[in-house]
Amino acid sequence: MAFFRIRPFFRGRPERAPATGAAAFGGASAPAAIGASHRPLPGSNKWALVMLFGTIAALYFAREILIPLAFALILTFVLTPVVAFLQRSRIGRVPSVAATVLVTMAVAGCVGWIVAMQLVDVAEELPRYRQNIQAKMEALRIPTKGPLGLAANSLREIGSELSSPAAPSPGPSSPARNRKQPAAPSTPALPLPVQIVQQPANGLDYLRGLVQPVLRPLALTGLVVIFTIFMLIKRYDLRHRLFRLVGLGRINIMTQALDDAAQRVSRYLLMQVLVNAGFGCLFGFGLYCIGVPNPALWGVIAGLLRIVPYVGTMVAAALPIALSLAAFNSWLPPLLVFLLFAGLELITANFVEPWLYGANTGISSLALLVAAVFWTILWGPAGLILSTPLTVCVVVLGRYVPQLSFLHTLLGDEVALGAEAQIYQRLLAMDQPEAHGIVDRFLKEKPLVELYDSVLVPALSLAEQDRHKGAIDTAREEFFFLSINEMIAELSERRLAHDSSQAEDAAAESGQAERAGARIICIPANDRADEVVAAMLAQLLEQAGHAALSLPIAHASPVEMLAFLEVRQDDVICISALPPYAFTPARTLCKLIRERFPKPKLVIGVWGFSGDAEKAKARFERTPPDRLLTSLAQAVEQIRELTGPKAA
Repeated sequence: MAFFRIRPFFRGRPERAPATGAAAFGGASAPAAIGASHRPLPGSNKWALVMLFGTIAALYFAREILIPLAFALILTFVLTPVVAFLQRSRIGRVPSVAATVLVTMAVAGCVGWIVAMQLVDVAEELPRYRQNIQAKMEALRIPTKGPLGLAANSLREIGSELSSPAAPSPGPSSPARNRKQPAAPSTPALPLPVQIVQQPANGLDYLRGLVQPVLRPLALTGLVVIFTIFMLIKRYDLRHRLFRLVGLGRINIMTQALDDAAQRVSRYLLMQVLVNAGFGCLFGFGLYCIGVPNPALWGVIAGLLRIVPYVGTMVAAALPIALSLAAFNSWLPPLLVFLLFAGLELITANFVEPWLYGANTGISSLALLVAAVFWTILWGPAGLILSTPLTVCVVVLGRYVPQLSFLHTLLGDEVALGAEAQIYQRLLAMDQPEAHGIVDRFLKEKPLVELYDSVLVPALSLAEQDRHKGAIDTAREEFFFLSINEMIAELSERRLAHDSSQAEDAAAESGQAERAGARIICIPANDRADEVVAAMLAQLLEQAGHAALSLPIAHASPVEMLAFLEVRQDDVICISALPPYAFTPARTLCKLIRERFPKPKLVIGVWGFSGDAEKAKARFERTPPDRLLTSLAQAVEQIRELTGPKAA
């Protein structure tokens, strides 16, 4: 493939001159840009902000009723498949709901009772470890000898001197009595200190203090159970009311949203149960090998507490570490417990959970952390437990409701920018290594022709749109095209492993055309973007076994450029044109080529064109091309047919 590096002066459109003076900084010469940047927010955006802050305020002030409602909604998602299975077994709806709820409460109650009894046994065993605890506390005390001990004693003495009250000053001398007024009162004595003594608590106050910490969780649990029962019994009625509320015209969207939310939440909870159960089993087995008392109990507690993100893991680790400190004489078992928990947590949190949760929730890792902080501030510990399921529902709403699409963009795990936009943005920022990294990552999974069609050609289209709008300066434009040309030159020297077999097959098929001397001449229609895509096509054709030639932008007029070409009858001429404004220069060049070379095959590539190719072909009037192509992959295939045995 031949690249002619001749500095072009022929342009179909005048190049944009660099901005100078105030215009370069968006000054007085760009009033439209200034007006656009300082334009006030539309009314719809203001109302959206008002609705957003109003919703957050409602969530905060109504949290007493919304927290049990949210727990009940999550339980409804979990228990609905069981209730539906029982209903398909010819059991009524109400008996199915009652049986499911009773079995769930019984299982939860048994687990809680067993864990509570085991914790009581551990508390009863703690006095046996009193000597170990005292020895550990003595070891942790600051020594009294040596340099460290002397420094600690000095600090302790200074602190005691600063905290001790000052020496009492001598009291005022009793005033001398006035001989003329012997009855004058003497100086009053100092006031006596008053101490408030509370009344001893009676039986009712003691009972209230004993029941009050337990009453609130019991009330919350009761509300959750009641809401869950009614949601399971009336789920069809609630679904119909929701459809009626959003409107009959959106039944399809809401059905998809409800199914998607239910599947994501159910899969997330199932994956969480499996991950926590596996974590608890491994942790309990590790504690058994170390010799920590009651290893099964700490494994169950670790699995249960991991439901609470971030905080639960720390509590689950602190309990067995504290017990190992009390139960063993040496420091090795507590260190082993810490290393065991840290290793399991690192593997689970960094590899297992992102792999399972990310694929089932559709939420990015950063969004999970932000959501946990947001719901914890809003609803406290209950919000921390519910953060992931609630965020899943929010992301699903953003996916199906257009007005909330920003939530799906901010919180979802899908890539916000495509590869073409990422490369264009990095090259605009003059970050060439990162752009090359995007290309390398893409080529690990996709072939070269897909890189050109899906990434680099759309990136060139973005650059052309900005260039025609005058939104890109000359320096960045020059850097962009130089970087793209450098990428193509590097890729021309590569032989991708997954493309080698295809290239050999294509070379075998086009061998007859190559022996016959058929050449493909790629001519840019107008500007540098057309020239770059023509170079891409010539590179792909060379890898497919064709004799390809890519011409640069001509210094002379198209007529003079064509006068220097020597085209044979069996050659194929391909005009490369990149939208926007691709058809006019392509049509002009097509007419000139047809007038000078009527016999060779003529192909026009309007890269990335999404309209009807046949209707677009009719726009070339009396000089239509033999083929009108819209992608490089299609161009390679069509040129192979034109130069194949049948065409020959």
